[in-house]
Parts: sequence; C-alpha cells; structure tokens
Amino acid sequence: MGSDNEVEKSEKKKMSALAPIAKPLAGKKLCKRTLKLVRRASESKCLKRGVKEVVKSIRRGNKGLCVIAGNISPIDVITHVPILCEEAEVPYIYIPSKEDLATAGATKRPTCCVLVLTKPNKGELGQEEEEKLKADYTQVVSDVNELASSLY
Repeated sequence: MGSDNEVEKSEKKKMSALAPIAKPLAGKKLCKRTLKLVRRASESKCLKRGVKEVVKSIRRGNKGLCVIAGNISPIDVITHVPILCEEAEVPYIYIPSKEDLATAGATKRPTCCVLVLTKPNKGELGQEEEEKLKADYTQVVSDVNELASSLY
C-alpha cells in the first residue's frame, strides 16, 4: 500500500502541473463532489466529453456545468472555453487532474473538459435518477458560484 508520504508527493505533483489560468480551482471537498456528479452524469448519458463537443454544445445553447482539467499542456487547447462559458452564462470549475476527470467520465483517455447537462439529449431518465442528478447538480453549481463570486 502507498504511504501518506507518497500520497502527498502525488498531490504536490498534480498541483505543480496546474496551468496559471486554472481559477476558480476546486478544493478537495468540491473536487470530490464534482467528480461524483460527473460520474453520475456519465451513467445517465448527460455528459459531453472533450473540447470539441463541449464547445459545440455551449454554442448550441445547452446549459450545464463545465468541468475543466487544470493540468492541460499546451494550455492553448482550453483557453477559449472559460470565455465561451462566461458569455453563455454557463458555470465552470477547474479540477487539478485530467486523469481523474477521465476516470469519472468513464473514458480511458485523459479528458480536457466535460459538460454536465441537466437532462440527456436522447431518451428520458427515471424519476428517481433524474432527481438525484438534479440535486447533486444544484449543490455543486451553488458551490461553484459561491467560489467564483468570492474569487472575483
């Protein structure tokens, strides 16, 4: 098993690779809650993965929560996404690791950003599943808005 020292080193490594524009950055608790939301959205097919798909969805007027990885290199790949989100009034948050984002989004490849939608494009969700997703979504979005307002 990994010791606490190894865990601290991996955390420091993640934080050192962060882009300078990664603000607002989720803390540990918010990051965990956000990844849980991404996982739940992935299971209910309410998730857009990758820069191209996210940008297309935002331009089409879809609303949701944009989750962006903070350790992207080169940073030019995602610099336009926060601007698009602000213009479309879509809340966004940075998390430290693209690998964690990919794991939560049920993909094997590291993912730059995902857009969590409130309802799927095709089909319908069960009532209970939709309520859980909506409750998680509203809680995370309110935390993100609170963090962003305290930052700016």
